[in-house]
Amino acid sequence: SVARHLSQALGYQDAHVATLINDEASKSDFEKYLERWLANHAEAGSEVFVYYSGHGAPNPKTGDAYLVPYDGDPTYIAETGYPLKKLYEQLARLPAAKITVVMDSCFSGAGGRSVIAAGARPLVTVTQAQIPAKLTVLAASAGDQIANSYPEQGHGLFTYYFLKGIREKGDDMRGVFDYLKPQVLGYARRELNADQEPQWRDGK
Repeated sequence: SVARHLSQALGYQDAHVATLINDEASKSDFEKYLERWLANHAEAGSEVFVYYSGHGAPNPKTGDAYLVPYDGDPTYIAETGYPLKKLYEQLARLPAAKITVVMDSCFSGAGGRSVIAAGARPLVTVTQAQIPAKLTVLAASAGDQIANSYPEQGHGLFTYYFLKGIREKGDDMRGVFDYLKPQVLGYARRELNADQEPQWRDGK
């Protein structure tokens, strides 16, 4: 759905969109596309858009946040996960003028779109990865919150309203965020008795 919106609503050419789903989203796929494919496609002055919907996990020893690939194991997250810090570092090396990262994931280990090794205690706070200049990150929730699913719509709650926001606001990401934030906050509190406050973070 997101790939379709990138092409139809935001004008990205199909040849410039890579979609990784399920067993095509292994750790080696992350490395291939985030570290090589993007570098080969991003040109000076271009715009890069990275969307991730899936599990995140904390490293209980360090507090570092990890994306969990299809073949990732939260028990061995340092070996099988993809560090969020590394994602930002790879993107910062690109010659692109503007990079937007949208993440429907959470890293608290407390449930929702976050996982943790069996028997480990959930973390309340996870170390915030430094966001480099020229990156803007839209995150589904605050660091100590759960990013909830919306099973009736077949999406994460954040993704559902993100896609609606694109249909409403087009490529105005600030407008999209300002639309989705109260929607996600309100639905989570009314229907799920939960706090989920989407975050907008600009690199420094």
